[in-house]
Amino acid sequence: MKIIVIALLGLLSTPLAHSQSTTDIMVAGAFDLFKTDNRRLFDKAQLNLEANYFVVRHFAVGAGIELWTQRPNSFIMGMRWYADDNFFARLRGLIGANDVSIGVGWSKPIRTDWRFEALGDFYFKGDFGLRAGVAYIID
Repeated sequence: MKIIVIALLGLLSTPLAHSQSTTDIMVAGAFDLFKTDNRRLFDKAQLNLEANYFVVRHFAVGAGIELWTQRPNSFIMGMRWYADDNFFARLRGLIGANDVSIGVGWSKPIRTDWRFEALGDFYFKGDFGLRAGVAYIID
């Protein structure tokens, strides 16, 4: 009985899912809401622009750029693994800042191809950041 209920819930929630598919490209942008190396409010800004290619449904590789107002800009290369359609883990290398970040994120569909994203990243140099942004999925 338990299996039937789980299967039924899965079938009923399928039309609500706005997920990515293999070979989709996702273009995203996000900005920092909080970062531990900020000493004063509005002292500096950080913006992330990236594109991710879904190799398989729950795994994407990507590249992009981190733009900082008070540090050198960085080219980024990374990957995302989606535990489900809304939660993911990511690992990124930042070339320019010579750093690596590992983080988690939450993605909420706004429309069929648009998502709101909330992310948390730990940078191996010792900083932690929270950011928010949007993503667009190209089929």
